[in-house]
Amino acid sequence: MVGPWQIFGKKAENTACKFLRKAGFIILEKNYTTKIAEIDIIAQYHDFLVFVEVKARKTLRKGKPKEAVNFLKQKKIKLGATYYLKNKKIDNIRIRFDVVSMYENNGKFEIEHIKNAF
Repeated sequence: MVGPWQIFGKKAENTACKFLRKAGFIILEKNYTTKIAEIDIIAQYHDFLVFVEVKARKTLRKGKPKEAVNFLKQKKIKLGATYYLKNKKIDNIRIRFDVVSMYENNGKFEIEHIKNAF
């Protein structure tokens, strides 16, 4: 059974993909899962392979969504990215880690894209 938070999270990830595509990103993977981490979006942007964490909230009462991407979360994403690169036999490519932070405001998402977030 899918709950309201899963529906909200899926809506946020789909919105982030649309936002990134408009900015020129090519989406390669969504919800790439390893034993260690899930990477929300893996995309290509020019000569970069970009690992994107999507954080969304319905309000800002608990702070900005990007603040939830703490050191432990960053470490897990980096380990997941290393696994992805090894598994796909990818080397000699520039990588970066971005965060798409968003919250809902009157039914629409306010989006902040943090490039090279960590």
